Amino acid sequence: MSAITSPLQPADQKTVGEALQGALVDLLDLSLLAKQAHWNVIGHNFRQIHLHLDEIVAFARAHADTVAERAVALGITPDGRASTVAGSSRVPQVESGYLDAGKVVAAMTDILESIGRRMRERVEATGEADPATQDILIAITQDVEKHHWMMQAQR
Repeated sequence: MSAITSPLQPADQKTVGEALQGALVDLLDLSLLAKQAHWNVIGHNFRQIHLHLDEIVAFARAHADTVAERAVALGITPDGRASTVAGSSRVPQVESGYLDAGKVVAAMTDILESIGRRMRERVEATGEADPATQDILIAITQDVEKHHWMMQAQR
């Protein structure tokens, strides 16, 4: 079995690998949490929030695939297994059961803010190591911050 070679120097590959793996975990957990909230949201503005959560799931899943494929292209093996996400996620969690719409908005605002902070750190970390990866992370950060604003505006 042959491995995929990397165009990056080993130190840069390590930096970029950590950034991409962290982004992958954040995005996968975000997609799961947004879907959990989507299924269980109740109350005022139900439909608007329900649909917005599906938009978040869609962007998180699409970006997760881009991140994982970028990692592989650089000779880095992504790990999106449930056990990895559960064991390494730093994303705030939502409660189980039915969730009042206001609680969903507050929780998703906090979740997106948390992910946005880490994404900005990854953007900074990858600037010199791999500008192409940095561009991907910038695009993800833009989407995270857009949805953070939209959630925050519903408070």
